[in-house]
Amino acid sequence: MKRSEIGNLGEKAAVNYLKRHKKFRIKETNFRCPMGEIDIIAEHKKCLIFIEVRTRSSAEFGTPEESITSAKKHKLGKLVQSYIQTLSKLPRSWRIDVLAIEVSPGGEISRIELIENAIAEPS
Repeated sequence: MKRSEIGNLGEKAAVNYLKRHKKFRIKETNFRCPMGEIDIIAEHKKCLIFIEVRTRSSAEFGTPEESITSAKKHKLGKLVQSYIQTLSKLPRSWRIDVLAIEVSPGGEISRIELIENAIAEPS
């Protein structure tokens, strides 16, 4: 599978997982602004949740969650701050989660794990 196909498979599986297993309400996917992209924006129990989806088909370069560098964490924090500033009504609470997905060579999801509060609010 090509890298883009793996990414698309992961994001589709992520939305499915969040809706069915976590009962999240998906507000947006692939929110883009000049600073970058937020994969999924969802709501659950009055909390606004920003989700970074990381999909890997091999552990050769580490697990999906290990692929998030400190620069990526910082960028996500800034993206979230930018998004929140556009809202007319601020959420009671919000967090940034990571959804780690591993895909077998045949394209089957072999692991999917939601890591809540994976990225702290930027200072």
